[in-house]
Amino acid sequence: MNEGLGRTLVIANPAAHSGDGAAAAERVKRFFSSHANATDGFELRLTQAPGDGMRMARVSADFDTIVALGGDGIIHEVANGLMSVASRERPALAVVPVGSGNDFARTIGAATNDPIAALGQILRGRRRELDLGHVASDTGESGYFVQTLSFGLDAAIALDTTYRRAAQTRQKGSGLFATSGVKILSKVRGEASGYPSRVTMDGEKDVRLNSIVFAVQNGPTYGGGFRICPDAEPYDGSLDLCYNVSVPALPHVLALFALARTGRHVGSRAIATRRVRHLHIEFLEREPPCQVDGEPLHGRTYDVEVRPRSLALIAPAQ
Repeated sequence: MNEGLGRTLVIANPAAHSGDGAAAAERVKRFFSSHANATDGFELRLTQAPGDGMRMARVSADFDTIVALGGDGIIHEVANGLMSVASRERPALAVVPVGSGNDFARTIGAATNDPIAALGQILRGRRRELDLGHVASDTGESGYFVQTLSFGLDAAIALDTTYRRAAQTRQKGSGLFATSGVKILSKVRGEASGYPSRVTMDGEKDVRLNSIVFAVQNGPTYGGGFRICPDAEPYDGSLDLCYNVSVPALPHVLALFALARTGRHVGSRAIATRRVRHLHIEFLEREPPCQVDGEPLHGRTYDVEVRPRSLALIAPAQ
């Protein structure tokens, strides 16, 4: 058996990055066909609709490695599908990032929108045990996240970027997130309207918040590079939080939004950060926008926890 990838399944989203995923999938196919010693045989499967990546990964126990090719969305789907496979049979995860945001790729140091460079990193890579976040809401919806979960204005912005990508916008990455931010924040008048909430962190006494931003991160960035939790690590057995402890006037909100590009927002007195293993959050008056790795989630009460060392990840060796 090949000591590297073994039996390999490539799950590719051909629509990723405005259709670049299709060409990237062909390049990966040609690479593996001409480098027979890289695997113990491979298959390429293309997704056609949302959820296909998850369904394909659920029935992948006959493989040693699953390569997710596309943006953060396909990585999210594949990770969730892999978690349905018994742990002793679960393949390792590798990623060929071809997307607009590429936040998970940024977290692990993977080459973005360059399939051959990403394959080289995979073949020279090392196995690491990747933490995942898990979220369950009072609607019965639940799932894992590899990078980000958030509630409030930032979730509304993230979801707007998802919808605009689906509509084939030409903007990408942090520029797309920034313009969605301006769009969402322009609808706010005077003081940003928060979402009253009751939050329990690691079983401590609950706290009351008026949440306009509440981010739960496995990695440091969302929105194509906004460093919402600059110190988050996906291998440390914890999740990082960033949330507001006061509700600033709109000009201050806009300033914090700009500072988040580089992580400097955490110096504001309006912002708190901490690490947790478990979080319970109840929104007391109305349901907030919620996104999990860029996909919508619904409910007013959520239980969130870290699942340490959930997936074997073939990560770049640096």
